Amino acid sequence: MNRLMIAWSLIGLLTVGWVASVQAKSGSIPAVILIAPEKVRPVLVQYFTLPEELMRTESERAVFMRRAQREIPELLMTEGYFSSKVLLRSVMISGTLELLVEPGPLTKVSAVNIELRGDIAQADAQRAMQLRKEWSLPQGKGFSSAAWDRAKTDLLTQLARKEYAAARIVDSSAKVDIPSATAQLNIVLDSGPRYRFGAMQVSGLERYSEALVTRYASFKEGELYDRNQLLIFQTRLQNLSQFSSIIVSLDMPPTVETASGAVIAAPVKVQIVEAQSRKVSTGLGYSTNNGLRSELSYLDNNFVGRAWAFSTALVLENNRQTLSTSIDTLPNPQGFRLQWLASGERTTIQGLETLRDKFGVTRSHTVYGNEFNIGLNWQQEHRIPDGGMRETNQALVLDWRWMQRAVDDPLMPMSGSLTEFRLGGAGKAVFSDEDFVRTYLRRQQWIPLGENDVVSLRGEAGYTKAQTRVNIPQEYLFRVGGTQTVRGYAYQSLGVHEGDAVVGGRAMVTASAEYTHWFTALGVAAFADAGDAADTPEALKPVIGYGFGVRWRSPVGPLALDVARSKTVSDLVYHFSIAVAF
Repeated sequence: MNRLMIAWSLIGLLTVGWVASVQAKSGSIPAVILIAPEKVRPVLVQYFTLPEELMRTESERAVFMRRAQREIPELLMTEGYFSSKVLLRSVMISGTLELLVEPGPLTKVSAVNIELRGDIAQADAQRAMQLRKEWSLPQGKGFSSAAWDRAKTDLLTQLARKEYAAARIVDSSAKVDIPSATAQLNIVLDSGPRYRFGAMQVSGLERYSEALVTRYASFKEGELYDRNQLLIFQTRLQNLSQFSSIIVSLDMPPTVETASGAVIAAPVKVQIVEAQSRKVSTGLGYSTNNGLRSELSYLDNNFVGRAWAFSTALVLENNRQTLSTSIDTLPNPQGFRLQWLASGERTTIQGLETLRDKFGVTRSHTVYGNEFNIGLNWQQEHRIPDGGMRETNQALVLDWRWMQRAVDDPLMPMSGSLTEFRLGGAGKAVFSDEDFVRTYLRRQQWIPLGENDVVSLRGEAGYTKAQTRVNIPQEYLFRVGGTQTVRGYAYQSLGVHEGDAVVGGRAMVTASAEYTHWFTALGVAAFADAGDAADTPEALKPVIGYGFGVRWRSPVGPLALDVARSKTVSDLVYHFSIAVAF
């Protein structure tokens, strides 16, 4: 037994003795305690099963030892340790056994031989050299079965990504020399012939023309095969509401006999399952911001036979009633789409009644997780505050919006960020009652703390530059309070006081910090919010709300029930919502 094994034995005896003395008091004594270096311990804990009951006889220990000496070296070989040793010792204090594992040296890659056959070896020496350069398991790196398999898969994927769609691994071997702890790697790949995109073959269409599919192709017939172009094409089709399922593939013949250097045209197969074209739906909901909610909506994905999406919805809430209609045109091949919208809305919030009619058009585009919108909207608003001055105003607003989502899960984020910026304005010279420019910025960050804990930080600020807030529609001013702004205060209760009502101001700022711990589908949270809205930045006096809440990972996202309080509101305030602030 070498010195390292002796040292582990002494440490193991002391550790097991202490653990046994503690666990004996609780009546729980482990049958076997595993002592192994941290570099190999996770794989042993996951895949090697330790007995739960004490082994009293030599026969039981011998059976267990034979299993350990057979299974543990096999497990460690997959991690690159080919000279491991296993020792079983008895602890006299409690009868517990200690299983000591010495993995030995990690096997290192000593040589790599990559042989490329097929057309790539004859006509594309530069790419062959690049593939060898990008090999992910080079000489000197630690060897393991997972790393070896991953390196082969990555090499094949890179080769088949462009032109050589039929590339395959012909042979591979890893020759391990145990005494020197080295491995020689050999892999042979056949690129096969080069491919180009052939004619498109579309199946599954019933209501729509083939042109609806082909217009989104990111490649042209005759171009050299590129798998990324197929994926872009498939993603564009999947984003269309007219289709429920899309599969795009290159239809390669099973065997090909061609002269060296020839380029084969392979058809592009597009298999489609159409979505239901018309749908009527209803919904019920509740939030502390707007009270009970009921909704009736209608959707037609093939409006006037042009594959446009026509939708209309009636939404009734305690303090808000909305009737809206929209038409979404098909996105062009570059991903730009138009949405035409008309709506009528009535709200009664914090003593302010508004009646609003709105018409507009928005052009939107999404690229690499960034959403860009530019819209032109006209609205007329009747504003009736309790005890205040009634107004009727109008505005034609040009509004630009950018939003970036970079989260691990859109419904239940544990890490990532959300950023939104808006810039818009109106002028008296163009169907508006006041000159103004409105800016708005929001940033939210999710920071994971282990697997079950997350910290959410949010900040937002807005400012409408104008001579006065009079004659500016409430949509372009600011009120805060309630869920997703400042908990501990009623919905939109922080703003400018006018008579007995709270109306929007030209400046706003909020901030929030929340810590959530998830047990399984249930979680608990602690939070603190701050913010205010006023008519000028100098008049902002942020107030603070804080409290605790319960979270539930429901199928529609995490539901939140919060109890909050503040210094200026004597009673506890309850908030209920879907917690994701998207």
